[in-house]
Amino acid sequence: MPPHPAHSQPARLVLIALCALAPALALPPTPARADAPLMVEVVEVREAPLTFDTTLAGSIAARDSVNIGFRQGGRITEVMVSEGDRVRDGQALARTDPTQQQQGLRVAEAALASATATHEQTRLAHERAQAMLQHGVGTRAALDNAAQALSAAQSALAQACTALDQARRALDDTVMRAPTDALVTGRSAEPGQIVAAAQAVISLADAGGLEAVFDTPDMPALDRAIGVPVSIQGMDGNVPAMHATIREISPMVDPQTGAITIRAYIDAPPGDIFLLGAAVRGTVQFPAGIGIEVPRTALTATGDQPAVWLVDDQNRVQLAPVAIERFTTESVVLLAGVSPGDRVVGAGSQLLYPGRRISPAPMMAAPDAELSDTTAPPVAEGSE
Repeated sequence: MPPHPAHSQPARLVLIALCALAPALALPPTPARADAPLMVEVVEVREAPLTFDTTLAGSIAARDSVNIGFRQGGRITEVMVSEGDRVRDGQALARTDPTQQQQGLRVAEAALASATATHEQTRLAHERAQAMLQHGVGTRAALDNAAQALSAAQSALAQACTALDQARRALDDTVMRAPTDALVTGRSAEPGQIVAAAQAVISLADAGGLEAVFDTPDMPALDRAIGVPVSIQGMDGNVPAMHATIREISPMVDPQTGAITIRAYIDAPPGDIFLLGAAVRGTVQFPAGIGIEVPRTALTATGDQPAVWLVDDQNRVQLAPVAIERFTTESVVLLAGVSPGDRVVGAGSQLLYPGRRISPAPMMAAPDAELSDTTAPPVAEGSE
């Protein structure tokens, strides 16, 4: 056999080395340890108050309102306010013709002057009769007559004073005045009109308090609605956002509308805008008991059943089937499957499998905000 070329020796060594490495090169790469802890978000399950959210339509009304009129009838000579005006306590609102009352006042003043003079005369006569009797020149009968005349004069004087007070009050009553700071909500009479005593002329609403009035179908949540806050928004841009508190719920259903009337007192209503009668929309969160919540990111599925990844004391996870009551804006309310105090995986559950160890990220608690009832989306599928 002829000798090999000189350069064939290195080639043969390379070939031998490649044959030795071939088994190692054919093996798959060594995987990372499957039991390496996976850092995920861990959330503690807790109970939270549930709410039932609903939106009601209503209007703004005065908390206290009154219709006022004149104490005595007569012809109206002037009405000084119009609907929408703000009035102060004691401010004049309307006036009737005071001619008759002025005449009555002059008569009462003359009667008082006469009664005063008569009382003075009888007093002096009683003093003379008493002095004459003491000096022995008078009689007991004369003193008795003088005392009787003085008593009658005193009664007449008191009656004249009372009549004068009544005449002055009658003259004052020809002017209608506001009983308190208020808003004028109605005007039902005009100058020249003849009105009877106590006939409504001006309607007033207490300027210090407004309320939102809503009609709603009867529902069990109304039993616990007293004191519940209401967020109020106007139907148009002229009504600012306000907050109110439910203070009154009608105990009976209106037979005509089939609805329950709810009254919510508005907290610190704006004083520079006329809001009476404005259409508003109120968002109410009715209490609905206590529920167990987990974040939406914790929800996965096992087969066709919703589930969560439950974390044990060794930081290993297992799938726990759950029953869903409702979905809220940021969380899920559960009926069964977990208990308050349990730990579940929140974000980061895509690479989990039963028994895998996890490394909890900084512990987070479920939100303390009340849970609102919203439409439930379908359950998100996750990895088993």
